[in-house]
Amino acid sequence: MKSKLKFFALTAYGRFRAWRREPVRFRGAFASYEAAMRNVRNGMPAGYDHDAVTDVSREFMQQIALWDYPIVYWLQRLQPTALIDAGGHVGVKYRAFQPFLDLDRTDWIVYDLPAQVRAGRAQRKPHDSTLSFVDRIEDAPAAEALLVSGLLPYLQEPFTDLVRRLQAPPRHILLNKVVTRDGPTIVTLENFGVAEVPYQIRNVKEIPDALATLGYEIVDSWVIEQLAHRIQTHPELGRCTYRGYVARRRD
Repeated sequence: MKSKLKFFALTAYGRFRAWRREPVRFRGAFASYEAAMRNVRNGMPAGYDHDAVTDVSREFMQQIALWDYPIVYWLQRLQPTALIDAGGHVGVKYRAFQPFLDLDRTDWIVYDLPAQVRAGRAQRKPHDSTLSFVDRIEDAPAAEALLVSGLLPYLQEPFTDLVRRLQAPPRHILLNKVVTRDGPTIVTLENFGVAEVPYQIRNVKEIPDALATLGYEIVDSWVIEQLAHRIQTHPELGRCTYRGYVARRRD
């Protein structure tokens, strides 16, 4: 009884704050990306492809976080000569990982939306010698590794479709900050302050199944406990769990 009252109170408080247009980070629970887009508040830009979004959390993302270390470990082991960073923003992981990897030996190709690519090219420094950008993943050259760090919550198309648009399948796929739940996949809206963006919380089996469909086996995985949270307006849907995976293509 107490737990039911607690969830009722949390739900009522979260929805009241959303109704008052207070800056709750996550709002709503929808069955699809398209449904979430239809529920973006009037007057707010919808989605990620806006110039104003490019600076949101940029400085933070350019610093290495605790949950980045499994990716750094695997990149140190694999030492790819070419890597596609899908959803790589303005090259934030390239800069975050520079102190830990010899990136002079890795062609680091960021794929992202046009607004992020424009900003990334404008911010590129002379010492970013191996960093480049494309806004169509088909234009990225064949690479040994595909890095997908933090993209999947915002990715509108199926993950399998994204990988199949590559010129050639990479030997390894490294995924991080995959947001999961035990129930069906749902989409909420994340408040960026300057825009509202659909944010997908996937069924826990969705990405492992997608990797298997693509012909990959998972060789490492981890859970990022520090990032777990609930949707403020729908806490009854449970906590979402962030996960990471490294997968190798089957020969």
